[in-house]
Amino acid sequence: VVVDIDRVVGTLKWVTREMDRRYDVFARVGVRNIEGYNASAPGRGELPFPYLVVFIDELADLMMVAPDDVERSVCRIAQMARATGIHLVIATQRPSVDVVTGLIKANFPARISFAVSTQIDSRVILDAPGAEQLLGRGDMLFMPPDASKLARLQGCWVSDPEIERLVSYWKGQALQQAAALPPASAGPLVQQPLWQEVEDEERDEGDALLGEAIELVRAQNRASVSLLQRKLRVGYARAARLMDLLEERGVVGPAEGPTHSREVLPPPADEHEEEVEAEEFEYEEDEA
Repeated sequence: VVVDIDRVVGTLKWVTREMDRRYDVFARVGVRNIEGYNASAPGRGELPFPYLVVFIDELADLMMVAPDDVERSVCRIAQMARATGIHLVIATQRPSVDVVTGLIKANFPARISFAVSTQIDSRVILDAPGAEQLLGRGDMLFMPPDASKLARLQGCWVSDPEIERLVSYWKGQALQQAAALPPASAGPLVQQPLWQEVEDEERDEGDALLGEAIELVRAQNRASVSLLQRKLRVGYARAARLMDLLEERGVVGPAEGPTHSREVLPPPADEHEEEVEAEEFEYEEDEA
C-alpha cells in the first residue's frame, strides 16, 4: 500500500518495467501470454509468474501532482499489461475531464458509475446520461466491454471482517498449492462457505417446513409447487426448494411436466413400521 504521493509515480514506473520484463521473457520462451508461460514453466523448472492487480483509489490526487507521468503510465499499463497478468483498476470521486481524460477513458472499456450529481459527470464516465438518476447506496450503472448497452446493478456492502476472512481464505489456498501435497492427501480444492451463519439459517428454515411439506403431500396424495405455496404460505423460490428436498428424500417422484402434479411415493418399509408402532402405542394408551 503506497500512501506517499511522491512514491506513486515511481511505483507505476516499476509496474511498466515489470510488464516490459515479462514481455522479454515471453519472447525468449516463445509464448504469447501469461497463461502459456505458466503452463510451460514447470517443464522448464521455472516458477510461474504471479498475477498483479494495481488499484488507484483516487486518480484526481495523482493528476494534480504529475498529470503527464501518471497519464502515460496508466495508459501503457491499460493497453499492454493484461497479457502479462497485470491488471489495473482506477477510481475517482471527481469525474471531470481533467482527471478522466479522453486518452485514459479510451483505454478503459469497462466502467462503473455510482450516483453522480450532474448529467455532465455521467457523460464523462459512461458517455451517456443516467447516472445522475441513481439512488445511491450501491446503485450503479455498468458498461461492459463486450456490450453497448448499460446494465443497472446493485453493489453490495462488504465490511472489513468479511474482507479479512476472504483474504485469509486466499492465503490458505496459496499455502496449500505452494506445499505441493500429493493428490491423494491434498484432495480437490473445495470452496468453503464464507458466510456459514447465513447458510445455516437458510438450512434451518428449509428443515423446519420440510416435515409439514411431507405431511401435506401425503395427506393430499399429490404434490406441486403451487400446492406448497398455497398451504404453507411461502414464495415460489422456497416452495421449489422444498419440492427439490422432497424429491431428494424419495417422498415425491420426478417432474412429469410444467402443468402436471408429481406422484407421491409410498414411504419406505421402516418408516411405515414406525408409523404402525406409533399408532399401536397410542391405541394402547387410549385403552389404558
